[in-house]
Amino acid sequence: MATSRLGTYSLFLVVILWGTLLGGIAYSHLVYFPVYLSALPDSAVVVNGPYGLHESIFWMTIHPLLILSLVVALVLNWKSRSRRKLILISFVIYFLVLVVTQIYFLPELVAFGQSSESKVSRSEWLARGQRWQRLSWIRGGVMYAGILPLLLALTKPVSGRCCQYHNAVACGSASIAHDGAMLSVPQRGSVWLGTTI
Repeated sequence: MATSRLGTYSLFLVVILWGTLLGGIAYSHLVYFPVYLSALPDSAVVVNGPYGLHESIFWMTIHPLLILSLVVALVLNWKSRSRRKLILISFVIYFLVLVVTQIYFLPELVAFGQSSESKVSRSEWLARGQRWQRLSWIRGGVMYAGILPLLLALTKPVSGRCCQYHNAVACGSASIAHDGAMLSVPQRGSVWLGTTI
């Protein structure tokens, strides 16, 4: 019972952290990047100088926390096949997005920040910045889709074992009292010991 509760609580934590990540994605793409990438190299002042914004603090905090919470949730919900499968789907989506980010998005952001020191033309910087934003919107959309399996996992039972007194009805059986004890009686159409009633 305690492990079951921890599995649910850990899943709630993952959803909260994933939602926090989505909030950062939405804000940065609606407010931050349109200004930052609008007129490079001049607009690179947004991230440079003594008063430059360092949004990496947010990402370097939320990503480790989210990864750790996913691992913990996966371990605590491992015995539930339905939950395990859905958590793994979100995990794979997240992992693939991180890989693509390391390969393309992060190196480009570094280049944008150093654009004032390069000899690349303004028109090329503008084109690269617009392309980066379009592709990053797609990346953000994938992350929004990635939270759906986690939400669906919360609707699944913690344990795959059926007909315990606390979830007998949900498993397709009715519980009746007999001499002070709880007995599980299968309902018509439910699966009981390998046979269909």
